[in-house]
Amino acid sequence: MHSDRASTGLKIAAGLGLAFMHLPILLIFVYAFTTEDKSYQWPPPGLTLKWFGVTWNRPDVWEALALSAKVASISTVIALILGTLCAAAVSRTRFFGREAISLLVILPIALPGIVTGISLRSAFNLADIPFSFWTIVLGHATFCIVVVYNNAVARFRRTSGSLVEASMDLGATSFQTFRHVILPNISTALLAGGMLAFALSFDEVIVTTFTAGQQQTLPIWMLEELVRPRQRPVTNVVAMVVVIVTFLPILGAYYLTRGTDTVAGQGK
Repeated sequence: MHSDRASTGLKIAAGLGLAFMHLPILLIFVYAFTTEDKSYQWPPPGLTLKWFGVTWNRPDVWEALALSAKVASISTVIALILGTLCAAAVSRTRFFGREAISLLVILPIALPGIVTGISLRSAFNLADIPFSFWTIVLGHATFCIVVVYNNAVARFRRTSGSLVEASMDLGATSFQTFRHVILPNISTALLAGGMLAFALSFDEVIVTTFTAGQQQTLPIWMLEELVRPRQRPVTNVVAMVVVIVTFLPILGAYYLTRGTDTVAGQGK
């Protein structure tokens, strides 16, 4: 008789895989409380909360955090607009080259980050665009659009076109159809895509390195601190913040898209 329960060996293998992925993150959390500020001793010689106060009073941390939050927010807005429009065009209409366009939209996140970073830097240099806050935003938007697009196009394809036709037949305008029919069906997918895009942008390093110039987002600040550390535990405290800030949107996106295999009008 077939059983849906996993075997003991499979459970052990899954547990080992999870431990391999997450134990290094737990070590970061532990070292955020260590009393040692010169090296990474194990076990820590003592535990303290003082590094949280030190981090709170470091203006360079706040500047990097604010820059990362601003870049991620604007990149997410751009991605939501362009990603949704592109998903609507690809999923709701048929035209020559549609699959090629879909591939080109997905390509930036499939390419290695260093390739994207070098290409963007070359393009900015050729266009004589100085590196600034906006070059970082444009760089991040390239892969944020992909995340929103993937979520939106999947939801568009599961939403019946008969709903739109019925709305138009009943006299609704295009805006009314979008507001009252399309948006309610795709809203959770857009919110989930936006959350994932924000999380990806917030902790992006490689593309930022090539597009930031002299500015420091939080991940770039952390790299600089690891190379020339002033107070090692401060870096671990900031790493804790990055983990939490990126984990919460991903968790929210998971719960928003869970159980959305069926949407209004599907199969009708």
